[in-house]
Amino acid sequence: MDFDFFMPARVISGKNALLNNGDALASLGKRCLLVTGGKSAKVSGALDDAVSALVKQGIVYDIYDKIGPNPLISACHEAGEKARAFGADFILGIGGGSPLDAAKAVAVYAANEDLEPANIFLQKPKNPPLPLALVGTTAGTGSEVTGVSVLTVDETGRKRSITGPNCYAKISFADPKYTYSVPYATTVSTALDAFSHALESFFTPKAVGLTKCVAQKALEVLWPALLYLEKNESSVQEDVSDKLYYGSLYAGLAINTTGTAFPHPLGYILTENYDVPHGKACAVFMPAFLERAKLYKNELYKELFEVLQTDKERLVKTVKKLLVMPGFGLSAEEAEKYSARWFEEVPQNFLSSPGGLTQAEARAILGSIYL
Repeated sequence: MDFDFFMPARVISGKNALLNNGDALASLGKRCLLVTGGKSAKVSGALDDAVSALVKQGIVYDIYDKIGPNPLISACHEAGEKARAFGADFILGIGGGSPLDAAKAVAVYAANEDLEPANIFLQKPKNPPLPLALVGTTAGTGSEVTGVSVLTVDETGRKRSITGPNCYAKISFADPKYTYSVPYATTVSTALDAFSHALESFFTPKAVGLTKCVAQKALEVLWPALLYLEKNESSVQEDVSDKLYYGSLYAGLAINTTGTAFPHPLGYILTENYDVPHGKACAVFMPAFLERAKLYKNELYKELFEVLQTDKERLVKTVKKLLVMPGFGLSAEEAEKYSARWFEEVPQNFLSSPGGLTQAEARAILGSIYL
C-alpha cells in the first residue's frame, strides 16, 4: 500500500471560488496576462469574474485570447512574448484543457526569452516559469491539478507533452458553475475524457494507496453522470455538471501520479487526423482496453465492475452511444502509417497498460476500429 503522491497546487473549490478568494492572486504579483480561448472564458462568466477579482486586488492585466483546440506551440510562444513585453508577474489561464495546458507553456516561454518554440520539449528551461493560476471551464482534462501540458507541434500536427514541476499551477480555482454553459456535445466528450482518465489510471501499476482511492472515487462519481448523459440528449442539470467537474478533478489527481494508458496515444491519432474530439477519441479504445484488463488483470477487472455496480456490456453500450460519431475505419495501410511513431519510441502509456502493449499490438488495435 506504499505510494508516492505529489500535487503542489493549491485548489480552492466551490461556487464563487474565484470571486471570494481573489486575494490569493495578490500573492502572485501586480501584473497579469490572462490566457484564454476565443469563447468559453467569456460565455461561462469566468473571464468577467477573473477581471473583477484582478481589479479588486489592484492587479493590472492584459489578455491573450488566441488559444485554439489542441494548442499550437507557436501560439503559446507568442503569448509568452506578449507576457514578457507586458511585464507580467504571473499568468492566469482560463478555459478548458487547451487554454489551461497552453497557459502552462506560456508561463515557461515568458520566463525564458531564448527558448525556441520546439525546444520546450527538448531541454530544461534555464529559468523557472512565471507563477501560474488556473480557472477551469470544462469537466474533462483535470489540468487544474496535473503537472502535464499537452501541446501540438505546428509543423507535424502531432501532440506532445511537457511534464514536471514547471507545469503545476500555484493556485487553481475550481468552480463547477463555469461548466454550466458548455454545449451538450462538448460536455459528453469531456466527460468521456475524465472517465477514460479514471479507468486507465485504475489499472496502472502505480494505482495504489491514495492514488487508487482517488481513481476509484472518480469512477464512482463519473459513471452515474455518464448514465445520465446517455438518457438526456440535450441539456444537463446543474447537479450533474457539478459531479462531472469534481469527478474530472479526482481523475486528474489520479493520472497526475499514474499517467494514462494506451487509449490516450491511440486517441491522438484520431484527433490529429480525423478531428475527433480528444475525449471521444480516447473512449473509442475503451472496449479494447477492457479486453486487455480482463485478460491480464482479471481480479482488478472484477473489482472495477463491483465499484461501478454494472457489467462490461452495459459500460460499453453506454460509451458507444455517447460517442455518436460518423462511421469510419482505418485501413491496414493507414494503421501502419500512423503507428510508425511508436516504433521510434515506446510510449510510457503502453508500458502502463494491462499486460503492457507492444507497437505491433497497438497497430493491430488501431487497425481494428470501426465506428
